[in-house]
Amino acid sequence: MSIFGSMKTAVSGMNAQANRLSTVSDNIANVNTSGYKAVSTAFSSLVLPSGSGNYNSGGVTTTVRQAVSDQGDISYTTSGYDLAISGDGFFIVQGADGVPVLTRAGDFTKDDSGNLVNSAGFTLMGYPWGSSAPAVVVNGFDGLVPINVLGDQKLEAVPTANGTWTGNLKPGAKIVAAAANLPSANAASATTDTQKYSMVTYDKLGSKVMYDIYYTKVPDPASPPAAAGTTQWEMAVYRNADKATTGTSSFPYSSAAVNVTTIQFNDKGVMTVPAAPSTTNIVDPKTGLTIKMTLDLSQVGDNFSGTGNVDGQGANSPVDITIDSDGIVYSKYDDGSTKPVFQIPLANVPSPDLLTLMSGNVYSANGKSGVTVTGFPQTSGFGKIQSGALEGSNVDLAGELTEMIESQRSYTANSKVFQTGSDLMDVLVNLKR
Repeated sequence: MSIFGSMKTAVSGMNAQANRLSTVSDNIANVNTSGYKAVSTAFSSLVLPSGSGNYNSGGVTTTVRQAVSDQGDISYTTSGYDLAISGDGFFIVQGADGVPVLTRAGDFTKDDSGNLVNSAGFTLMGYPWGSSAPAVVVNGFDGLVPINVLGDQKLEAVPTANGTWTGNLKPGAKIVAAAANLPSANAASATTDTQKYSMVTYDKLGSKVMYDIYYTKVPDPASPPAAAGTTQWEMAVYRNADKATTGTSSFPYSSAAVNVTTIQFNDKGVMTVPAAPSTTNIVDPKTGLTIKMTLDLSQVGDNFSGTGNVDGQGANSPVDITIDSDGIVYSKYDDGSTKPVFQIPLANVPSPDLLTLMSGNVYSANGKSGVTVTGFPQTSGFGKIQSGALEGSNVDLAGELTEMIESQRSYTANSKVFQTGSDLMDVLVNLKR
């Protein structure tokens, strides 16, 4: 064993402990960094060939390991833009250079352009929602665009074209025999023995158009003779804006009914004419709307009930967004309605702990980590997205302080070895004097 060799070994030991202290300092500095993953130092020995009569000290080398796959604690916040991933996967973000990278840091805020940007300046990327749900590009980042909170300042109006109406008509309702008193006659003497509902639709300019729907029980059909137990109803639909403004009734409306349909039920309360479910058209010449309504009614029990649903959209300004656990970004409009506008994908690699760490708490794939695979939250093994939450760092502060003390002690011990070798060298030099 040479004195020089022991001194070189001591230097390698001090360098190794300095590296260890560097990872500890990084971890402690980032203990409050959202999505930060702890790094650690692994030691391995360096051995030099030795003869039978002497020993050549080698040294020690270090490698840095990342705990990227370890989940950090999730805490809830007051911002709906904050996002946390519960499970596997990374957000796909883009820096100023336009290169997509991966991160778990979901502390996003809205910048002056309306894009969601995290504290490191990286923009969250997603797929735009067109006429249908987007499809993920599994072999790359093509098709991704910045997630924008503002979107179009004005939503294009979509007129109502289709709707559904389901409900129940009361079997014991009073029969209205006089045709002049039926809602379809549109007279001031219209009966009060009718069930009224209202439904909101949208015209071509995005304005709301309300329709009044009346269900009135009428005498059983006489020609041709109906089957035993058959009952008959009339459905009449009017434009609400045309209702009477005087008196105690909405009748007479200033325009004719936009739809009149005869409905029949068998003795079991099943709609047979038209057969359920069936469609009827609401044709409104004033608004230019033609709405294809699907009817699915029954006649059972003792009460009326009814509910409808229509497509179309009014022209409203976007005011905010909401994000669900599947990563779907909904634009929220000033009338309370929502519309999907983006879907946030997640990405992963076969070996997350071997990703290349870059400034800004982001990662890029390399040959050791494996290629990037993209998908949507809660599919193909990806985790779910939690809105209004952040993933904290996975640093164990108590453990880091312990490692810092150990590193300090080991560094001091290695320095003593170096100092002892230096003293021995002084002895050898002084032998000549």
